[in-house]
Amino acid sequence: MYTKFVLGLFAVAAFLPLPFSASQAFAQQSASSIAQPRIDGFDADPVAKPAPGRELMFTLYGSPGGAAVVQVSGATGIAALVETDTGIYEGSYTIRWRDKITAASTATANLRLGNQVASTILDEPLIGNANTRQGKHNNRKVAAPKIDRFDVDAPERLVAGEELILTLTGSPGGAASARIAGVKRKIALNEIRAGVYEGLYTIHRRDAITDSTVVTGNLRIGERETSAPLGHKLQASPGHRQRVRQAAHACADCGVVEAINLIEVKGKGSYLGMIAGGVAGALLGGEVGHGKGTAVAEVIGAAGGAYAGNEIEKRMKTTRHYEVVVRLEAGATRTFSYEAQPGFAVGTKVKLENDSIRAI
Repeated sequence: MYTKFVLGLFAVAAFLPLPFSASQAFAQQSASSIAQPRIDGFDADPVAKPAPGRELMFTLYGSPGGAAVVQVSGATGIAALVETDTGIYEGSYTIRWRDKITAASTATANLRLGNQVASTILDEPLIGNANTRQGKHNNRKVAAPKIDRFDVDAPERLVAGEELILTLTGSPGGAASARIAGVKRKIALNEIRAGVYEGLYTIHRRDAITDSTVVTGNLRIGERETSAPLGHKLQASPGHRQRVRQAAHACADCGVVEAINLIEVKGKGSYLGMIAGGVAGALLGGEVGHGKGTAVAEVIGAAGGAYAGNEIEKRMKTTRHYEVVVRLEAGATRTFSYEAQPGFAVGTKVKLENDSIRAI
């Protein structure tokens, strides 16, 4: 009789409609329509020593309306960033006594919109004025970078919406950036040719940039960095707008692999898993609980079995894929999804082709 009852449950379950299927389909459709998030900049205020109680301050610039977090290698927690202004996320991480943060620790920022994630890695040390053995070893092997020229091409008026073109010429194969006094964001300069780095900065309403604002170019190779200030005032030059258009479209589809992340998406359990687990648990409870405790044991077994069945179904439905984060020469980021390990490594130069990338 009991066996017939169990078989009856499965027969009824087979004809029941799957719950929430419409809402799940709507959620997937909504997620697919969300624009790909982008990260325009990622900065941190370094600390002199990674002592417990000290705070690491982070600022992320990118798509508005997202959820941003920062993970520091060696830290036991994460830093959640709050969107304090449109597209500007700020937050801090308080160092704990059990953290193992060193001068070699890296910080990875993730910006999520819907089910899409953009990632970037901080390209400067978290610990200021700190030398590790590895850093000293690298300093002996890597030659100091050299800046031959740093220039800024400015528009006629330094007002919101206008763009600055920043160009740095020096040692090839490095990581170049620029700082503008009064602007919190560090501007990334991309190597458009060997030893030639270029970037654009759009003036925001909150910026107080004048022709006398101090601008500094930076070039890093390994653990060594060189800086050079702008040697003249910000001034307009003939053909500025044409140069802006050229800079914006100079290999707009070229970039470099910035991060490769393994993403694991846990599936959702359904009532079928709960029924199957609950039935199995009830049968097991009936076998264990002889005599007066049989009914109680069956109830407990059914409840535990339902939970276990639901969790097993979730694990069986778990999917894994790889997300390759590409930093384009224009400064934006794009993320590409692969079912298997992609044939790229961090630092590989790539070009976009038909919504995919290839190494160049």
